[in-house]
Amino acid sequence: MKYARLTKEQFEELHQEFINFLATQTISADEWTEIKTNKPEVAEQELDVFSDLVWEGVLSNIEFIEHISPQQIHLFKLKEDHMQLIAIKLKNPIDLTTKDGFNWLRENLMDEDVEFLQAKKDYSDDKNKDKFQLIQQGGSITKGELFGYLDKLIN
Repeated sequence: MKYARLTKEQFEELHQEFINFLATQTISADEWTEIKTNKPEVAEQELDVFSDLVWEGVLSNIEFIEHISPQQIHLFKLKEDHMQLIAIKLKNPIDLTTKDGFNWLRENLMDEDVEFLQAKKDYSDDKNKDKFQLIQQGGSITKGELFGYLDKLIN
């Protein structure tokens, strides 16, 4: 498995897509029931293959990932050949993961306790794996509103 198995909830959401996937493997509903019962290791493999296919599709299409921790925000714009980063680092004990902390940041963006950093990083040989690692480390897929706002502000 290249990425991670989808959760039970994700499989439930993608129920129809999974049925279509099984159909492309020429596995009927009855055959799937038999596989789950008599060949659980084969069923596990099919779940893993489907999970990787879903992740490949998602990772190929995302454009922005955000990671917000108590003292830092990392905003990634995922371009074709590299990722662009805007990072915010606080020099005070305000917690950006709380509503009050985030509101403080919005009102005090130009405060001397707020440090902005920008960077560019080329992808490794496996661009989607790089994106997946950001998600595994706590990043969330977004539409990029915060990135766009800050990009205009600091550039």
